[in-house]
Amino acid sequence: MSAAVLERAGVRAEEFRAAMAALAAPVTVVTCYDGFGTARGLTASAVSSLSLDPPLFLVCLDKGSSSHDALAGADAFCVNLLGPGDEALAMKFAGRPDRRFDGVPLAGSARAPELADVALRLVCEHHEAVDAGDHTILIGRVTAVEGAGTDGAGPAPAPAPAGGLVWHQRGFAHARPAARPAD
Repeated sequence: MSAAVLERAGVRAEEFRAAMAALAAPVTVVTCYDGFGTARGLTASAVSSLSLDPPLFLVCLDKGSSSHDALAGADAFCVNLLGPGDEALAMKFAGRPDRRFDGVPLAGSARAPELADVALRLVCEHHEAVDAGDHTILIGRVTAVEGAGTDGAGPAPAPAPAGGLVWHQRGFAHARPAARPAD
């Protein structure tokens, strides 16, 4: 949302940004092949499951991103969920577009580039792209769940207790499962 629209609504842009910084969000790298077969991708934290039946996942893409058009128009994309220790990978995909895949090992998908060394991958086929202010909401139908603890067939087990990489208060943090209270 632009600063002018926010201010007309009675909310200053910096006030909204500060409020959103308090909301912890998962850190992912979203990848696809563009129309020329070139791997494209970016770091995204505005992501969420959307539906169980059918299995849908959403990614919010900044329209100003150099990878926006490739991702919004791709037939398939991969959401690579990052974990503790993947901070450099997240920063790499937030950096120079022409260097994002340099030295990054890929797994063997022909539909979308899958990062080999991540905890979990959601392979999606394009379901819908929705215009939403200065972002596009990219909705994908999940066709495969792959990575640590999965075999790509049947229900995937819960992620390993190492936790996830999150963006919180404008920096990286590690999410870990909380201890369950005794019954």
